[in-house]
Amino acid sequence: MNKPALTIYKIGGGIIDDTAELIKFLELLAQTTGLKILVHGGGKGASTMMRELGLTPQLINGRRVTDAATLDIVTMFYAGKTNKQVVAELQRLGVNALGLSGADGNVIQGIKRPVKDVDYGFVGDLTPASVNATFIQQLVTANLTPVLCPIIHDGHGQLLNTNADTIASAVAVALADFYEVTLHYCFEKNGVLRDVNDDNSVIQEINSSSYAELKQQGIIADGMLPKLENAFAALHQGVSRVIIGHALHIQRSLHTVLCLN
Repeated sequence: MNKPALTIYKIGGGIIDDTAELIKFLELLAQTTGLKILVHGGGKGASTMMRELGLTPQLINGRRVTDAATLDIVTMFYAGKTNKQVVAELQRLGVNALGLSGADGNVIQGIKRPVKDVDYGFVGDLTPASVNATFIQQLVTANLTPVLCPIIHDGHGQLLNTNADTIASAVAVALADFYEVTLHYCFEKNGVLRDVNDDNSVIQEINSSSYAELKQQGIIADGMLPKLENAFAALHQGVSRVIIGHALHIQRSLHTVLCLN
């Protein structure tokens, strides 16, 4: 028996920070047919809000250090302002969206990142059992479109800030038993680029072997590395297809497709 198709879209980066671009993406999303889930990151808005409140954002190796004050702000911004604006816009467009943090419906539960070389504070890591796939399946079956933000919980009353790319990958893997899942990472670039200064230098297909070569050559580096690590992890665990491309090209063929072979 064929499994129904489900597409998980992860949106972040400059698209979240640009209201006009975000609305264009949501308009395209509303036009897509079939079952879908949206996972969104936070963009730079939380850092801007922190500076307005006299706080200094701390990043180590590109990852946010989340102390108690920062957690309050990212929760307000990601789970509140950003999430509800996205949901309201989707409702305007006729998509019956439901905005969720990980705590809502116990949809995503994780653990506080252990302190090793760096104490990242209230940052959450996921486990193989983190995603409540049954609950998400119930929502999708009821023709709801879940909109997940990067705030999860630990099951003991503590909220945690978590990487949205990781959430998207984990949700895709958890639902692969029920659906033919396509994971679509959407951002402000046309795909994985051979030359970061040339938007037309899209690498149209990357497999496990070519990925290793591209890393060794330094073509894939920095923030693209964790995105691709999450993507290949998803493919190895049952996700059918992973696409990386521009948020406004989700209905076009210009993007990078990842595959195992």
